[in-house]
Amino acid sequence: MADSLDARRVPQDANSAFRGRQTRGRAQPAVPQGSRNGRISPLMSADPLIQVRDLNKHFRMFRRREGVWGAVQNLFVREYQTVEAVRHATFSIHRGEMVGYIGPNGAGKSTTIKMLTGILVPTSGEIRINGLVPFRQRRQYVKTIGVVFGQRTQLWWDIAVIESFKLLRRIYGVSQEDFDARMKRFDEVLGIRGYLHTPVRKLSLGERMRCDLAAALLHNPPLLFLDEPTIGLDVVAKDHIRQFLRAVNREFQTTILLTTHDLDELCRRILIIDHGRVLFDGQLEDLKQRLLRMKQIKVVLRDRSQISALESVSLSGLELEHVDEMTCRIRFDRTQISTADLIRRILASVEVRDLLIEDESIEEIVKRIYAGEAFQELPAQAGPEQAFGNAD
Repeated sequence: MADSLDARRVPQDANSAFRGRQTRGRAQPAVPQGSRNGRISPLMSADPLIQVRDLNKHFRMFRRREGVWGAVQNLFVREYQTVEAVRHATFSIHRGEMVGYIGPNGAGKSTTIKMLTGILVPTSGEIRINGLVPFRQRRQYVKTIGVVFGQRTQLWWDIAVIESFKLLRRIYGVSQEDFDARMKRFDEVLGIRGYLHTPVRKLSLGERMRCDLAAALLHNPPLLFLDEPTIGLDVVAKDHIRQFLRAVNREFQTTILLTTHDLDELCRRILIIDHGRVLFDGQLEDLKQRLLRMKQIKVVLRDRSQISALESVSLSGLELEHVDEMTCRIRFDRTQISTADLIRRILASVEVRDLLIEDESIEEIVKRIYAGEAFQELPAQAGPEQAFGNAD
């Protein structure tokens, strides 16, 4: 029946080439037999697409001694240490979610992504994605995912971009009709037509990242992993990639897990990891409400002579920064100083031409979490039974 359904599926436009296969009657298994790309049917179960419980990954590392004598000793006596890259990670991600997975360097983000994609085998714990165990059913599993690592490319270095795409089309078994429709869509959103015939090694970083994203989505996977997709990109390139990810998530309900700090415009939910442990799993707005502490007011004065009058506004905890001769920025802790009271004091002291109130950036909030200043304010994490749902 699956083959007959595929035979009747004829895309009508660029968007239809991405849509999942529609089925009648009962929901189909996670990876239907006969499906060419493992795309998830909209009629399937509402269970989480990604389920992770008590996940651990330990590495046994050899400690090398220094110097010539140390090298000789290493031949006969070796010392090893165990590094816990991921410790007891538990979370679940539902279909169609776009989730930010963030943490400082060495926190365990890339290790987690590699376990979720089947590259690494966990030391212990459970992973179920789309009904499959990634490292045990890799051949079947990789047909249902797309992966982009910011520092590595999946394209062939010395051949033209379009030739890499054609090779990937054959690897994933994408029909020529679907391939043409998707390439048209990629060009509309990412603007890649201009360098399709350029060797990958001659592309700029931003151009290569756009092509890598297109390659990861060429077979229309239901799940996309992005490891630092905006690293090293300029403002214009980042904006193109954000627009593309939003469009893919909105139009095709593609589930996206990405490690990036560009969160305000992409992710509503975030996972924060540090030293291998998940510190926070929840909505970005909830994190802001719990941990938003610092505010700043940018004041543009009518006359430069009023700078001294503004400096006379005395409240404990104020930080005054001179932006230019007419502009000052005042930072304060909103838990100690009322914003309304501070504005009244400013307006009573000086003549203001413009005034702008800004919240603390998400980067500053995350920085405080990394520094250990906000652990007590973070909500308790869900246990394994919550992440996997109640069996009853």
